[in-house]
Amino acid sequence: MKRHQIILDKLNQEKHITVLELCMTLGVSAVTIRKDLKLLEEKNLLFRTHGGASLKNPYANDRPVTEKEKLSVTQKTGIANAAATFITDNDSILIASGTTVQALAKAIDVEKRLTVVTSSLNVALELTKNKNIEILQLGGYVRHNSSSVFGDHALQILENMSCSKLFMGVDGIDLNYGLTTTNLEEARLNKKMMASANKIVVLVDSSKFGKRSFAKICELTQVDHIITDKDISKKTVRKIEEKGINITIVE
Repeated sequence: MKRHQIILDKLNQEKHITVLELCMTLGVSAVTIRKDLKLLEEKNLLFRTHGGASLKNPYANDRPVTEKEKLSVTQKTGIANAAATFITDNDSILIASGTTVQALAKAIDVEKRLTVVTSSLNVALELTKNKNIEILQLGGYVRHNSSSVFGDHALQILENMSCSKLFMGVDGIDLNYGLTTTNLEEARLNKKMMASANKIVVLVDSSKFGKRSFAKICELTQVDHIITDKDISKKTVRKIEEKGINITIVE
């Protein structure tokens, strides 16, 4: 059917489309579009999402950090290098968990004197190579999949702390739903880290946009800056900027 081909062509161009956009493009009702999307999903040609469709599975699954660190390596390195330029000498910063912020730990200028508070064991281990950095490792239970800590002990340490910036990775960014991760306790800790920082910087490769995972961290508008790679769609960039959020795109 010609209408189905138009839907797939548009989806290939934009990666994510809404029912409303398709109604306007094709001049048919929302009921018709939803039936089309259902049929195309049954043929494994797309994934239906809330209010639209995506080219990729919009639901992020929990995977071990050893598996995640092998994905989008070039993009993560570029994002980490860009994020490192946000850090100034004598800064006090928070670094959450995830493979992209782990790459940030490797990219930090060895000449800068810093205080770093982190929930990530891998970030802390990487930073021990730099004698100019004081490291405060949050305590608590350890998540095997992410090699990071969580729980009341970590929350209590953050209670009386204020840092200039939080660098945070996420498992999914849905422009309407917000930022998510695969673990409820990790989301809870991320919220507390956000409350302890003056500026929230999210490091995320373009594959995470249009996805949502089990545990919500925050609304998109609670973020100050997003750093991502060049494969993000222009449409997504425009919508982020319309919400008043700064975005850096790494080539």
